[in-house]
Amino acid sequence: MARVRKVETSQLKEDVPEFEVGDTVEVLVKLVEGERERTQAFTGTVIARKGSGLREVFTVRRIVQGEGVERVFPLHSPFVTDVKVVRRGRVRRAKLYYLRDRVGKRTRVKERRYSPRTSASQNQTQNPEEREA
Repeated sequence: MARVRKVETSQLKEDVPEFEVGDTVEVLVKLVEGERERTQAFTGTVIARKGSGLREVFTVRRIVQGEGVERVFPLHSPFVTDVKVVRRGRVRRAKLYYLRDRVGKRTRVKERRYSPRTSASQNQTQNPEEREA
């Protein structure tokens, strides 16, 4: 077991982006077509994250021409070059499988407007009345 863990930790990415279920992300995937290599973007809502360590995967869902498309991406895969958070979502579930049954505007996830932890410097600039006193 120690050897397996040692090999796995050597293959983990150091710069794992912070995103949660409900966020809209753009996943950049490296594709090899013959001798050519290109990057393809897949933008959608994260509906699930599962696993840990090297086996951690996340599922992204989007609607293409009225049809739902889901892709499962290994988080630490060398083919997943980047994950950019386009929009933060506010959800109350760990898995959003219920979005599969919804159509149209009902598939939208509310946006998270602020981060839950704000620094003291941000609080000072947000309240102008306290600054003047």
